[in-house]
Amino acid sequence: MSIAFQTIQWDNIPKEEHVGEQGTSYWQTLQLPGLRIRLVEYSPGYLADHWCQKGHIVHCLEGSFDSELSTGEVFTLGRGESYIVSDEASLHRSTSKTGVKLLIIDGDFLKG
Repeated sequence: MSIAFQTIQWDNIPKEEHVGEQGTSYWQTLQLPGLRIRLVEYSPGYLADHWCQKGHIVHCLEGSFDSELSTGEVFTLGRGESYIVSDEASLHRSTSKTGVKLLIIDGDFLKG
């Protein structure tokens, strides 16, 4: 895969609403072959409606959130912190008490 230089004008990418078990997330998505880049915001009180098995690189831009693993472990990440996981390596879901803004990158390169 070869991606030519390009800029991303996030203000021109519409927000898609995704209702969680509690609260709402808003996604702005740039889809390229084998690569997805998203700006994602979770409302205060957000709880994902599913356990995710997809791999991601997640970087916290504003606020904080918890990433809960199916093992019961919980990792709290705040502004400037990141996590990475490969596809099917750890079931995880996100929650945010106060709301958060994330940069999330995933794609074929994270397949286990």
